[in-house]
Amino acid sequence: MHDNWTMDLTHRAGHRMSIVELRQYTLHPGARETLIELFEREFVTGQQAVGITVGGRFRDLDDPDRFVWLRAFPDMAHRRRALEAFYTGPVWQEHRDTANATMIDSDDVLLLRGPGFAPEPGTSEVLATICHPTEAADFDTYAARHLGPGHALHRTEHAENDFPRLPVRTGEDVRIRFGQAEPAPWPTQRLRLEPVQPLNS
Repeated sequence: MHDNWTMDLTHRAGHRMSIVELRQYTLHPGARETLIELFEREFVTGQQAVGITVGGRFRDLDDPDRFVWLRAFPDMAHRRRALEAFYTGPVWQEHRDTANATMIDSDDVLLLRGPGFAPEPGTSEVLATICHPTEAADFDTYAARHLGPGHALHRTEHAENDFPRLPVRTGEDVRIRFGQAEPAPWPTQRLRLEPVQPLNS
């Protein structure tokens, strides 16, 4: 069932709905700053060059070995083409060994539909909540009461992952919001995130 409230509210707010990946990487102890430096220096512009919108990048404040970030695509076809271009292109080919050496697991990925998210410059902490509602209609009611456009609400995109080289989590139907809000009455995971400041900030 589609989250009609999310789509209607996003449309009214003037935000385009995109295909979004929320990626959570588990890293080797002490490797997070190495990956962040490489990511900011090479992978932001490298992905942008092939049409990928790179969203927020974060340190998990409750796990020193976790790096969280988002990227967005206009639709699934653009996603496939852009990922093929990036992962066969010169930037990834040159730096992949260094990046992969920092990672224990890079497969904790949620494929979503939503407006994407990047924090306002100077933001020191962002709260992301991953919710597993029992019924989509019940979540719509909760969202209409407690959430607004600033919460950048996302829902699971159930389209088949047509770039299987990069796995995504399946068999789930989640809603993700950013920022403080009334707690939802369903199982949730809360992430306290510190934004990585861009190199040109």
